[in-house]
Amino acid sequence: MPAAAYDFIVIGAGSAGCAVAAGLAARQAGSVLVLEAGPSDRWPLVRMPFGLVWMLGGRRDWRYRSAPMAGIGGRSIAIPRGRMLGGSGSINSMVWFRGRAEDFDGWAVPGWSFADVEPAFAEVEAAIRPAPLAGAHPLTVGLSGLFGANAPTHPTPERESAGVFRFNMRNGRRWSAADAFLRPALAAGVQVLQNCEVARIGLKRDRAREVVLADGVVLTARKGIVLSAGSIGSPALLLASGIGPAEDLKAAGRDVAIPADGVGANLHDHPGAGLHFAGPGSGYGLNAGQAGQWLAAPLRYALMRSGVLASPTVEGGAFFNARGEDGPPDVQSHFIPFLLNWEGGRYRYGAGYFADICLCRPKSRGRLRLTKQGLEIDLGLFADPSDLDIMVAGLQRLRSLLAEAEFGARRAPEIFPGPAIASDEAIAAHIRARAGTAYHPVGTLAMGGPVTERLALRGVDGLWVADASVMPAVTSANTNAPAMMIGHRAGAMIAEDAA
Repeated sequence: MPAAAYDFIVIGAGSAGCAVAAGLAARQAGSVLVLEAGPSDRWPLVRMPFGLVWMLGGRRDWRYRSAPMAGIGGRSIAIPRGRMLGGSGSINSMVWFRGRAEDFDGWAVPGWSFADVEPAFAEVEAAIRPAPLAGAHPLTVGLSGLFGANAPTHPTPERESAGVFRFNMRNGRRWSAADAFLRPALAAGVQVLQNCEVARIGLKRDRAREVVLADGVVLTARKGIVLSAGSIGSPALLLASGIGPAEDLKAAGRDVAIPADGVGANLHDHPGAGLHFAGPGSGYGLNAGQAGQWLAAPLRYALMRSGVLASPTVEGGAFFNARGEDGPPDVQSHFIPFLLNWEGGRYRYGAGYFADICLCRPKSRGRLRLTKQGLEIDLGLFADPSDLDIMVAGLQRLRSLLAEAEFGARRAPEIFPGPAIASDEAIAAHIRARAGTAYHPVGTLAMGGPVTERLALRGVDGLWVADASVMPAVTSANTNAPAMMIGHRAGAMIAEDAA
């Protein structure tokens, strides 16, 4: 068991928390303890890119589920979140995008414009070294010509573009914030406690002083506590500590320590729905023709870090305007050169590929709150009808674009929902019935709301938040890189402000 007191306690060893700990250590801000509810990420399925197929829904996943949502026909959907060193960055597809410069300027938060955050992105990328996927499937490579010779060489949310994405991988293996930031910080004296779940934050008047573990152990933070448990975990811990909307806490039978109306509000994610294609000789799949490839895959990966097991499943995709109008992209497509089972279950015989549409900047908002039954997570999908309108247009245009892609003999017919689902009304119904998210929840402790631009929680001394929950609005692409950037900047800010 570690010592009972530290200068800083960081709750959560995810993409942001690892960077926070490294930043505090680099500035010699004091002793640092990182608490992680899950186990180590030193597990073969974590390191192997394709392993994420088996990680989702396993013991290294918090396995949250949403509340039933009216916008998707009353369905409840899975919300995977990583529960191990590296957090969700240890179960994701490792896609690396900063987002658009306009995303950060649009936050309108002092000190968080793109000019402000760009140097931090550069410093993070010096440690991560993201690069295009080596050995991408020919179908993925075939996307690169979708928008002509003048399109960017690599996809970017700044303009219409398509092709192989960049990833935070090294030598065919996952390279997460735990690798890039936390492990080097251990040499500087940072301590980590794994399999250690936090029950609540203890307050002395209006100052955060203690972290109470699920087993009753109490740890003291002399200078402060940093919440980096993610957009679900961070507000959930505040609510469990009596910090949140007073009426909700009272209705849940909880004492109100500090009223804070914005805690849990503004929850949103990138909604997504896709198209399935199947046919022999197209993408990866489980069939007789690929049996030898799959049998040889473990040995090939072990010896050369290549082959199908080196694929993060999402290999590339596109950004484009859903209606083909002038202006920046408003949808992103993730391309997976594998046959996915559209009828449920993990496996399906055959070969094929999949492409989805995700809304870059959803207007819909939900909320996270505590009830007598437990944590209620409402993503609010399609609460704003304009989100569904853009998704419908985006799926229509995606079909047209894929019909023009340079797939050659690997092209396969659309199997689900199929060409018979053609009208806007039919596609809207398909999206409502099948939509999920890109697993990018943000916004539940937004800067400008319950959190200041210096990442301090309003009304509580010695308590900061550093993860994707502080984003006022989601960025226009995958959120892992912005989460690390936030953690990286937080380390410097907190070291300075705590001094």
